[in-house]
Amino acid sequence: MSQNQGWTIFKPQLRLSLELLLMIAIALGVLLRIIHLSSRELWYDEVLSLLLSTSHKLAYQTPDGDKPVVLAQYTALLNLPVESGINSVITTLRNLLHGLLGGEPHPPLFFLSQHLWLRFFGNTEAAMRSLNALFSIAAIGSGYCLGRVVLGHQGGLLLSALLAVNPFYLFQSLNVRMYAPLVFWGILSAWSLLNLIFNSHKSKLLWNILLIISIASGLLTFYLYVYWVITLAVLVIYLERKNWLQHSLRLGAGVLLTLPWGVWGTLKQLRNADLQRFGEAKQQGAAWLIHLQDVVNNLGIHLVLGDWITSLPPISSVIAGCVISLLLVVLSINLWQNGEQQNLGVGLILGIFPLLLALVIDIITKKFTLGFGWGRTMIMILPGCLLLLALGLEKGIPVQWRTITVTGLLLLYLTIGIGDYSLRQRSMFHTIADIIAQEPNTPTLITMNSQAWGHVMRLAYYIPPAFPVNLLAEKPATLGKSLEKLLKNEAETYTRIIWLDSDDPVWSRLKTEAEKSAANQQVQAALNSRYKLINNQELSGTMTSDSFSIKLYKSSV
Repeated sequence: MSQNQGWTIFKPQLRLSLELLLMIAIALGVLLRIIHLSSRELWYDEVLSLLLSTSHKLAYQTPDGDKPVVLAQYTALLNLPVESGINSVITTLRNLLHGLLGGEPHPPLFFLSQHLWLRFFGNTEAAMRSLNALFSIAAIGSGYCLGRVVLGHQGGLLLSALLAVNPFYLFQSLNVRMYAPLVFWGILSAWSLLNLIFNSHKSKLLWNILLIISIASGLLTFYLYVYWVITLAVLVIYLERKNWLQHSLRLGAGVLLTLPWGVWGTLKQLRNADLQRFGEAKQQGAAWLIHLQDVVNNLGIHLVLGDWITSLPPISSVIAGCVISLLLVVLSINLWQNGEQQNLGVGLILGIFPLLLALVIDIITKKFTLGFGWGRTMIMILPGCLLLLALGLEKGIPVQWRTITVTGLLLLYLTIGIGDYSLRQRSMFHTIADIIAQEPNTPTLITMNSQAWGHVMRLAYYIPPAFPVNLLAEKPATLGKSLEKLLKNEAETYTRIIWLDSDDPVWSRLKTEAEKSAANQQVQAALNSRYKLINNQELSGTMTSDSFSIKLYKSSV
């Protein structure tokens, strides 16, 4: 009797301590998002998001390789246009949409929301990232609600905590792209659907509205969200097949809301889409092996490594993916043995099914979308995978091991996430701006071996427009000749030249080291004839497109 009474007292205390731990983890996840809003420079795709959101994408022109351009002309494209009335506002929105149709492969909702955010808060790093941070915080709250439907209060806290400190979602929460909102729409839709299935007698109108809105918003945020819509349909068949028609009408209503954009915009985007980039895998080997590796990589990146993958060798995501896959298999077996078959099915459908669906479609179409973008194209699997993980931790392991196991996993996530933002900085263009600021009134030429708009626009974003800076941006193979021609006629114009040599010129990469060496020698020869090398340093960030060699030259004539 005394033993049972002691256990009765001990159990609530254990639960309270675990709940407190989970709430602390949630608070830390929110805090990390706030303090890191501006801790890094914008990366390549983020500045493109800004260009599209300001509606100036159509006004952007690739720099003329033979002639330098005033860098401040590009800076103006990163600000909202000057407007004088409602007609000019409508023109701005029209230009934004037409900019998306001109080659951007994503729907308009993310860029429209960023555009609205810019109008209120401006285009600083913190202001731009704050919208996605808010979406991610809303996703963390919705994650609790989703987890509570499946697992109860403590399970909801566990799912929310895992989402809050997950390294991959932490990065995407501070990334000015469409992936943080996508997770929110995915969680909201799953939560709404499960409420309609399990609690259909309560607030049915509200859950219908939320489900329809989240389906439409997800599809208007990212086209591959269609995988998630199919996943929800499978969930209906699994849980409530008898009412499949009602649920199909709800899902269909969400799809129908996107029809105006689908008819007008999506068809035009498909005609301009660069689908060939998904036709080749970066890895070498048999196609079936590459597809399998893509699946494992996604699990390793989403559930372990996060954005660290951009600095680690590819084998690291394979190892992490194999380890986490083994863990999920063990937890799934335990859940089955513990009588949690229905919940296990929900977790597998929401987490693993969309990944397998994408795999099948890749195999049929002979594409490699799963391997694109360091896992971000399949971010819709993250809530389901974390739900499956939460299920295993809550119901698949003995209670005496639960707290220590959850603590270990949360500490692992926090260590990876905090280490990512503490050990990997991105401040290359601040360094360039600081060099120019040492002599702010000196006419300066930046010569760069890349015409990639992400590189050009980052220069324009971080170098103040008041500085007299011109840019000569050319493909690596022809930069030396263009620079030599320019200096013959205009050498006296520039008393200072900064040679910015990108390790990854994106659309104009040279194939061999011999080609790179020959191109650099041409630039070196053109500069040495009239200028003296003052400083040379290497700049790096969190990915290959952040790596530059910067050389400062001053006139020797």
